[in-house]
Amino acid sequence: MNLPKVIAELVTSQNEFDSAAYADLFAENAQVSDEGKKHDGKAEIEKWIDKSKTDYKATMEPLNYDEKEDILSAKIAGSFPGSPLILKFHFKIADGKIQNLKVTG
Repeated sequence: MNLPKVIAELVTSQNEFDSAAYADLFAENAQVSDEGKKHDGKAEIEKWIDKSKTDYKATMEPLNYDEKEDILSAKIAGSFPGSPLILKFHFKIADGKIQNLKVTG
């Protein structure tokens, strides 16, 4: 599967539980929507992924990438009810950084 560099790096940082590297892939004013909550800005995104890493120890296995829509389907496995789950990651990318990420079921 041919993933854009920033998405491939997101998968790697997720699987290595590297919250700082994960957050560095986002623009300063980026926004993430996940589990009904919004996380605004790089610092808040790092806190969100760090808490998620601690709480769920989730890993990501890419299954499909829709290049036209910038949507990654991935199997997420970790210490949460219903694991593993297939989730969709809807990206908006500009200048090599993630501007917006919405996670859906």
